[in-house]
Amino acid sequence: MSAAAAAAHATLRARPQGASVNRPLWVWLAMGVLGYLVFPWYAQQDANGLLAVGQVFSSEQAANGLMQAALFGRPWLWLGLAGLAVAGLGACLPAGRKQGTLLVAGGALGLAALLLSGFAIGARGWAFEWMNTSLGELGARQPGMGWGGFVVLSALLVLLSFGVARRGFFKGDLFVAAAVVGCGSLLALFIVFPVLKALSAAFFLEDGPFSLAVVWERIAHERNFSLSCLANLGGGQRCGVAWNTLFLGLMTATSTTLLGTFMALMAERASRRYARPLNIVALLPIITPPFVVGLGLILLFGRAGVFNQFLEYAFGITPSRWFYGWLGVWVAQTFAFTPIAFMIMRGVVQGVAPSLEEAAQTLRASPHRTFMTVTLPLLKPGLANAFLVGFIESMADFGNPIVVGGQFSVLSTEIFFAIVGAQYDQGRAASLAWILTFFALTVFAIQRGLLGKQNFTTVSGKGDAGIAMPLPTGVRRVVHSIALPWMAFTLIVYLFALAGGFVQTWGRDYTITLAHFRTAFSVEWGEFGVVWAGTAWNSFFTTLKLAAISAPLTATLGIAIAWLLARTEFRGQGAFEFAALLAFAIPGTVLGVSYILAFNVPPFELTGTALIIVLCFMFRNLPVGVRAGTAAFKQLDRSLDEASVMLRAGSVQTLRHVVLPLLKPALVAALVYSFVRAITTVSAVIFLVTAENELATTYIIGRVGNGDYGVALAYCTVLIILMSASIGLIQLLVGDRKLGRRGAAPAAH
Repeated sequence: MSAAAAAAHATLRARPQGASVNRPLWVWLAMGVLGYLVFPWYAQQDANGLLAVGQVFSSEQAANGLMQAALFGRPWLWLGLAGLAVAGLGACLPAGRKQGTLLVAGGALGLAALLLSGFAIGARGWAFEWMNTSLGELGARQPGMGWGGFVVLSALLVLLSFGVARRGFFKGDLFVAAAVVGCGSLLALFIVFPVLKALSAAFFLEDGPFSLAVVWERIAHERNFSLSCLANLGGGQRCGVAWNTLFLGLMTATSTTLLGTFMALMAERASRRYARPLNIVALLPIITPPFVVGLGLILLFGRAGVFNQFLEYAFGITPSRWFYGWLGVWVAQTFAFTPIAFMIMRGVVQGVAPSLEEAAQTLRASPHRTFMTVTLPLLKPGLANAFLVGFIESMADFGNPIVVGGQFSVLSTEIFFAIVGAQYDQGRAASLAWILTFFALTVFAIQRGLLGKQNFTTVSGKGDAGIAMPLPTGVRRVVHSIALPWMAFTLIVYLFALAGGFVQTWGRDYTITLAHFRTAFSVEWGEFGVVWAGTAWNSFFTTLKLAAISAPLTATLGIAIAWLLARTEFRGQGAFEFAALLAFAIPGTVLGVSYILAFNVPPFELTGTALIIVLCFMFRNLPVGVRAGTAAFKQLDRSLDEASVMLRAGSVQTLRHVVLPLLKPALVAALVYSFVRAITTVSAVIFLVTAENELATTYIIGRVGNGDYGVALAYCTVLIILMSASIGLIQLLVGDRKLGRRGAAPAAH
């Protein structure tokens, strides 16, 4: 017996021979029936959230699905029960194609009936005007779906997937079929559907009719693609917001990629004493809200900043707002996103096999030629990924343009004002989302096209104990001359940003004070106990609660999708993977607009609830879990899974006892990253927050808008401490990657 088989035999038990193969079918049928009997069918916004179990037999508002169909004039709900009945007939048959046919028929009937009726009938009757014209006014109404409808739809979907497996697909594995169909449905509902819904709004006029001409008119509008700034340089003209965004994205992507590469080379190839400081710098953008850099730069270069005050004192130059505009946004984004490029490039530099460099030097290549012809070409995947991430982060960035952009408009801020401003122009917001999405997907496609057919494998199953080549002297000097000043400048900006929360009024009164912290986080003792008197406590607790709920869900779904992509084969796998990673290519501003437009009407009426924020957190951060899980699966030999299957273990047992214990680092990384990003994100959720569900980032934006930088920076300081603790914990649990290479020999004395 092989070592893999022996290990699997020690941890797994073969499935009992007498177990009923139809037991999962009956479990999900029972779930569907309970959904009709136990839970409110429609969402209860004012009766204990969505769950009002005690009123399902007494109130129309909170009645279950059976009562709604029988007594309250919603007969279309009977079709869901009919679908469950057909699937129940299939469960009575022995496992096989006939059973699969009935399961597919029942699941499809129930799903189609409930979804079509949900989209066609809304809170005012028919959801579409043409249905009113054709069928007449409908007396019945229905609000958004509640827990009852969710449970029944889930049961029907799982029964449908079981039927597909019984008909021979997915090798007959019920769990794999349910996982693929379930995850695919979630991706379709919470990524593909809202994005298409938002983008389709560009094709409709304000009064409703569809028009192809209107979308071209909106996209080609002079405000979007005007080039008058080039024709009249210095004349005060402005370029279109699309050109502004593209120009800024390319500038930021270039600067962050170059600086991140220099920092990675310095950390890995120049001197090990820079490794720890660079690690600290790399963590800063992850553990800080997106406004910190912008606020720090304002304290340095703003009208009342240290630099302008020095110019006025030394040279009599009147302070001005010269920093606000494209220059300020570009500098702020470069500060904010360079550490992300550094983290990407550091892993790539670590992965370059020293044996390849040693081979070049054995053939008498100089260190400089080895670096230019061997090392640098092997960094291409990292350079392309760092450029892509910098470009998309720049386009999706909302915090820095709103803080230091001044009159310089970009697509993310234009979309925001089109939705929340007095104009409330959904069509314009959708047309701007089209442009933003087109830019992001174009760069994504170019990157995939350039690197898709090339092979850059440097780490294989064979050992490589070579010593990494030091940087050539000329390259090292260039790297040091650029990276070291930038590191120092970065630390100064963050120091100023944090110091701003501890002074009375920056630029006028530098008295040390904790007043800003007391305003935000004061605690008092009242008649009934502790009183959270600070103005920031509500947003702080709400943010922590929603992040703690979304993080485990994000990590679990991401690892599950990664497992399906790495360990199973099925038709449509390419589209499945594209949907899973689509949230990475879609800017957060577009996703936030999509959720507003898709989930503000039945059947999925979620706008204004905490649930929509949790879902946005989940699917915005989902690609992180998918990528972390996929990378981890590539390191696991398939023989472990195969040995488990040979011992007659099912997919669930194999996943639980063999795979998941080996994925703990990826799972913990996805958990902490999802938690941190949920706390610090702003662009995707800026449209979704309400007074009841205010988040930390929106509270900070409000303070910045009022010019109250002290309280905003005090809040940022508290969040930085919280995020630092989370990052420290994850590094303690996961540790560094070990590639089994020798360290450099100590210098001779």
